[in-house]
Amino acid sequence: MAIEFTKYHGLGNDFILIDNRSSSSPVISPEQAVKLCDRHFGIGADGVIFVLPGEHGTDYAMRIFNSDGSEPEMCGNGIRCLAAFLAELEGDSHKDKYRIHTLAGVITPEIMVNGQVKVDMGNPKLLASEIPTTLCSTNQKVINQPLKVAEKSWEVTCVSMGNPHCITFVEDVAAIPLESIGPLFEHHPVFPQRTNTEFIQVVRRDYLKMRVWERGAGITLACGTGACASLVAGVLTGRCDRAATVELPGGCLQIEWSEINQRIYMTGPAKRVFQGKYVLSE
Repeated sequence: MAIEFTKYHGLGNDFILIDNRSSSSPVISPEQAVKLCDRHFGIGADGVIFVLPGEHGTDYAMRIFNSDGSEPEMCGNGIRCLAAFLAELEGDSHKDKYRIHTLAGVITPEIMVNGQVKVDMGNPKLLASEIPTTLCSTNQKVINQPLKVAEKSWEVTCVSMGNPHCITFVEDVAAIPLESIGPLFEHHPVFPQRTNTEFIQVVRRDYLKMRVWERGAGITLACGTGACASLVAGVLTGRCDRAATVELPGGCLQIEWSEINQRIYMTGPAKRVFQGKYVLSE
């Protein structure tokens, strides 16, 4: 079976985009997605994104398989790439704004005149039961809670952007041994659905540096939902303003947590890399 695809990246967080509009289910399996994402024996990517027909009045639906075959609820960099891909598929008749059904709810990306994509990410969820985590009682917010990982006590704040995030603030993000400590956070028993983990260095109140270990993908160059969750955590702990630049290894995102409607807005690039056809072995 041959699969036509287009490769996109958002600040180096790269995805294989598949036009899946003729079916309401992904055309390949999670196991096949793992093969496509392999950087030596496949195309290479952090995940595979499928554009499916819309549900419940939305324009389209989005599904994602991570590079390990797991399925996340949403992906911030991925939905920017999806919006750019839709504009490519629709050509001159494309919309500037789309309502996308995801497992995290309806997300609305908007293609800006400068080529950037601004995404209404919705409201962050802050209760322990919504993350989910057992760090606090179910109806409590998880702010500056101690968590023991690798024989060290870390102060963490947890936020859900439709997917779980554990944020900790450090003096120097470059000094974090991400490859060894990231999996310990992701699989910690206090996170029953595992977690994404962000390490944040506050440069200024309007400028944060971030490194991330993504659930199901490992070290990535950027994580859009993680940048959103990290700004929320910074506001909750009094470390940053409600609008800030978040610098990731792959580049910068502009994040705002609106004081008016409490929604999160993320603005950043989505770049087309190449397209092709991949023949899946039987």
